[in-house]
Order: sequence, then C-alpha cells, then structure tokens
Amino acid sequence: MTPDEFYDQLAPFYHLIYPDWETSMTQQAAALDSIMQEFWGAETTTILDVACGIGTQALGLAQLGYQVTAADLSRAAVARARREAAARHLDLHCFVADMRHMAVHSQRQYDVVMACDNAVPHLLTDKDILTVFQALYTCVRPGGGCLITMRDYDREDRTGIQVKPYGLRIEGSTRYLLFQVWEFRGALYELALYCIEDRGGQHAITHVLRTTYYAIGTGTLMTLMTQAGFQDVQRLEARFYQPVLIGTKSYAAPGRRHPLGV
Repeated sequence: MTPDEFYDQLAPFYHLIYPDWETSMTQQAAALDSIMQEFWGAETTTILDVACGIGTQALGLAQLGYQVTAADLSRAAVARARREAAARHLDLHCFVADMRHMAVHSQRQYDVVMACDNAVPHLLTDKDILTVFQALYTCVRPGGGCLITMRDYDREDRTGIQVKPYGLRIEGSTRYLLFQVWEFRGALYELALYCIEDRGGQHAITHVLRTTYYAIGTGTLMTLMTQAGFQDVQRLEARFYQPVLIGTKSYAAPGRRHPLGV
C-alpha cells in the first residue's frame, strides 16, 4: 500500500506506538523546543510540521505556545490531528499535502520546518528526498531552520527478517499487541506493522499494515540537505528519541530577492 494508505489505516492506532502518548507528546515537545531555542533563538515562534501524523509533535509544540501549521499525506491522520487539537482547545491549522510539493501548498515561510518520526525515508530515492529538502528550503525564512528526525539505519541489522516489538498496550478491556516485521531488499525494506486487537473472546482481530522504506544513512541525508541549500548541517545526538538532523537557511545577500518575495 502507498504511504498515505498505510497511515490512513494506522491513524486510529497510531498513539499505541507509544507506551503513553500524552507523556511522549510532552517529552518530545520539550526536546524539540530545546533544540529550536538553542539553534534558532527566542524569535522562533512559527513552525511548519510537514509530516504531522496524528499530531504527536505538533500538538505538544502548540501547547508550549508555538504557532504550528501541520500537514500530512494521510487524510485520516490529518482528520485525527484536528480532532485532537479541538479536544485540547489548541489552534492548530492542519491540511493534507505531499511534502514534495509543500512550497506550493504553504505559500508562506516559517521559522522552522520539521519532519519527525522517520517520515522522510518513505521517499525511496535520493532524487525525491532532494526534492523534499528543496521544497522545505523554500518554506523556511532566512535565518530559520530545518529539523529532521529519523532512524539510525547505519546501526540496523539488514540480514534476514527483523522483528521490532512495540509491546502490549491496554485500553479499557482491550489489549493491543504491536510489532513490526522488516524484510530488506538492498537499500529498501518492506515493513509490515501488526496490531493484534484482543477484546477478550476466543478470537482476536489482526490488523496488518504494509509499506516500504528507504534505509538511508544520516550522512547521505545531510549531503542532500546541503545540496538543497541548508548550511551548518549537523547531526545531534542524545537530544531526541531518534537522531536529529538540522540545517539553517542563511540570510539572503543584500539586494537579493527571495523567491516568495520576502
């Protein structure tokens, strides 16, 4: 299935990936806030989250007072992010968009543009990822930044079939057992996410969601960010639950007009 179909089906269960989604929201927002304040300063107030999913990072950052605009390829995920924002009385503007075309959809610039939770490796070629970074570059104001979080694929075992357990989650009288199965084919791998829903009867419901990822190394991603125009590209360790890649858009030279007229 395509990434949007994968996340459409995952949207009702996405929070189960985390042992405690509300706590993860708070912790992740605090970690991202620390990074943004350190590298782009207190003037950082506007954020574009181009892979918001159900709102894990966007909601937490909005609760901290940031002006967050959130987008995702999945209509179901965006619909849930809107519901979660409304339930928390948060002003979160959400829309459906492919991150490769974000410059066309957003029509403005932000202090920080971000894509978390290993979203970028859904793009299966360096060319497509470069297209994403070029679009994000257009969406960042001069002096602002780009922030990417992803799996550290350089440390992953690519032999055989890999099983990645999430664990057991309990909601009311229902138990959910979640795990991933990876099968590599060169630099790409097929991922099957299993969500076993046990409501206490003799039979459980098994949801199987499938998609493909590109196990791209952070070094290659950093090179592509640089090619897109970002400067001071670096990898941050121990700041988030995944490696964090950041880059800054330099201020335009005197007399040079930005493509969006800024």
